[in-house]
Amino acid sequence: MSINQSNKMQRRSAIKNLALTIGGTIVLPTWANAWSKETLQNHSLSITSSQETLLAEIVATIIPKTDTPGAKELGADKFILRMIADCYDKKSQDIFAKGLISVDELAKKENGKTFVENDSKQRLEVLKKMSTSQNSDEKGFLHLVKGLTIDGYLVSEYVMTNLRIYEMVPGRYHGCVPIKK
Repeated sequence: MSINQSNKMQRRSAIKNLALTIGGTIVLPTWANAWSKETLQNHSLSITSSQETLLAEIVATIIPKTDTPGAKELGADKFILRMIADCYDKKSQDIFAKGLISVDELAKKENGKTFVENDSKQRLEVLKKMSTSQNSDEKGFLHLVKGLTIDGYLVSEYVMTNLRIYEMVPGRYHGCVPIKK
């Protein structure tokens, strides 16, 4: 293969890559503009609106509103639903769905009312009972929801912009520090 043929092949490859890049930049915005709340719904996770309300109250119990917004106000419940639907396997999704039912059943058994109807102390007691339960699915549900609530809260825009201090490099370096013997 001569140098002339090699240059032609490189030009063809460059032109092909350039055409793909231009085509992608033209198509991507039209594709992204088609996104809406309806097109981004949880298709793999079947949760009723009453269960969504229940989840919102669970996250409000885990991180309640004080002088700063709580997990419910920052949308941690929506974060949890998105994470469960998009990032977890079918088994975890089933544990999550059964856990929502278990929370309400336990609240009714303990207090005669649904979890949403309970006051904050009763809600906290229900969650504490679930955390010490012998049922591994109940414990797994609570562990999953607690972890995702904390994650959703910490990555929310409010926390990231108002409560966290940005440091370009984590930690500090002190090169010359006297050492005590």
